[in-house]
Amino acid sequence: FVFKLTAAKQQDHFFQAAYLEERDAWVRDIKKAIQCLDGGQRFARKSTRKSIRLPETINLSALYLSMKDPEKGIKELKLEKDKKMYNHCFTGTCVIDWLVSSNSIRNRKEGLVLASALLSEGYLQPAGDTSKAAAEGLSDTPFLDLVDAYYYFPDSGFFCEGNSSDDDVVLKEEFRGVVVKQGCLLKQ
Repeated sequence: FVFKLTAAKQQDHFFQAAYLEERDAWVRDIKKAIQCLDGGQRFARKSTRKSIRLPETINLSALYLSMKDPEKGIKELKLEKDKKMYNHCFTGTCVIDWLVSSNSIRNRKEGLVLASALLSEGYLQPAGDTSKAAAEGLSDTPFLDLVDAYYYFPDSGFFCEGNSSDDDVVLKEEFRGVVVKQGCLLKQ
């Protein structure tokens, strides 16, 4: 999950994420910053709290810890969609239902605002095409209150099983034979 960024002075910087989705999120955000700067605009990360008018009384990190509580929090599931298994995740509807049942919000519309704030601040991550497309701005809201929109906690151990791309099939075809030694490149 390492990627390289080459600066204008031909300096190489290597970044290593903990998992694929985190790497993709970093790449997406860096690309947005580059586009902004190339367009002559000043780049600054907007505060989610200000942009969605989140009340000061709401503590997102405390809410996140409550959501992760093994007894009373959101239950992490193993879900299947499009021949892929998503481990340690939950649906958008589960998040909104939990927020309503824990009296954190008054209605589902407020839940979308609060869940969007959790998503924007990195307390929740999108898993699967539906939720990723919404998080990238291809929907009315960044967070979806749907049973087929999957999300996960960043430190949950989330992983997806199944054919994730055509590249995987190509790699399996290219490397036939007996594996003599197997390893992993950690740093370059």
